[in-house]
Amino acid sequence: MIFSSENMTNAIKIQAKKAEEVKVYLMSTNNLSHTAKVHAKEEYIYFPVIRTKDILKKYTIVQISLPKKKEKQKDLKTKISSQLTKKEQEHLKTSFDHIGTIAILEIDSQLEKKEKIIANVLLEMFPSIKTVLKKAGSHEGEFRTQKMALLAGVETKETCHRENGVMLFLDVEKVYFSPRLSTERQRIVKLVKKGESILVMFSGCAPYPCILSKHTFAKEIYGVELNPVGHQYGLRNVVVNKLKNVFLFNGDVRTVVPQLRKKFDRILMPLPKSSEEFLDVALAVAKKGTIIHCYDFLHEEKFQDAVKKIEKACATAKKKCKILGIFKCGQHSPRTFRICVDFEIL
Repeated sequence: MIFSSENMTNAIKIQAKKAEEVKVYLMSTNNLSHTAKVHAKEEYIYFPVIRTKDILKKYTIVQISLPKKKEKQKDLKTKISSQLTKKEQEHLKTSFDHIGTIAILEIDSQLEKKEKIIANVLLEMFPSIKTVLKKAGSHEGEFRTQKMALLAGVETKETCHRENGVMLFLDVEKVYFSPRLSTERQRIVKLVKKGESILVMFSGCAPYPCILSKHTFAKEIYGVELNPVGHQYGLRNVVVNKLKNVFLFNGDVRTVVPQLRKKFDRILMPLPKSSEEFLDVALAVAKKGTIIHCYDFLHEEKFQDAVKKIEKACATAKKKCKILGIFKCGQHSPRTFRICVDFEIL
């Protein structure tokens, strides 16, 4: 039984070489405490946890006095409240995408006169942010890119984003990339077995191929991207991260994938808006035992619609499948989520 006391914290005690595994697990289950710091002592790492239930059998739990985290810096709404009217505060969106040294804000039309004030406050709050952009349109076109406008800071749209020890260069206006999929990418990392051949359709600037190469023992990882700018950044990212088992191709998956003349153990389809339209391409290079990860944006009451699309595509291809699970990968709007359906070919 674990008991808490005023000066002690429940923590996972783990060897340093297994620290990354524990960190990913705790972050994916929202169980990493934000009141105490992760602490290293000799060859062990101590991760403070919020809950001990469900992890007692998985990891060693100890009570230890850990250094406390400093009080969090005030949030954007609190920081800027004195410069906005109460009505304007109601329209302020405090969440933003942080990609490398760039912050991307979504500004309501009611706040356009104050957008530069908001951007400069953000620069003051976060020293790591050098450029603040605003979304100047929705994702559009075959490359799913989005127009950006400079609000404050250095005039650039190119940055280097770091994720789990991987450097990813990209232009945020010319290449689709979501930092919010970091946890999802780590979920896939944990599933990959040694020696797998992996296909990543719609690979963009190659975040999935690079991270899978860096953190798994996959035999080979193929990525296919239609956007020539995204493809060029992908090639650059493979080189800067010194990866030897990643092979990237520029073109339409309908044309490129059949030309690979390969069957794959795992196939990723991270194109949420219309990935089901390419299920036939994925199924054509799948074999018995292949795991496919198909992404979608759906209201929580319609998650089964994604399953129906998959089962229909498999029936058309005369393949049997087993649904392994439906996973939320982020919220798009109230009760609407980006999801991933994992399924296996039987």
